[in-house]
Amino acid sequence: MANYTKSSPYAYTQINKAGYLDILSIRSITAEDDDILYEIEPQYTYRPDLLAYDLYGSSKLWWVFANRNMDTIKDPVFDFIPGKAIYLPKQSNLREDLGV
Repeated sequence: MANYTKSSPYAYTQINKAGYLDILSIRSITAEDDDILYEIEPQYTYRPDLLAYDLYGSSKLWWVFANRNMDTIKDPVFDFIPGKAIYLPKQSNLREDLGV
């Protein structure tokens, strides 16, 4: 049986009796007043993992952008295009949401 870290998008998803992940329980990322409105730059085209690494020091937090911007990002990779404006949670707010 797999155990997922607090920073994983699957941390709250149940594991069924056969040992497989059940239906995804989406983790919410709280919208805060001090979130930064950011326009995706060309070097991050289709690469939310690179932006996550540059901002938060971990490429594994790529999913945070999709969860925080559900109204703008439907596909977490192919909707990550230059010129698209998204909100970026501050690292302190993100740590609080993830419980780390």
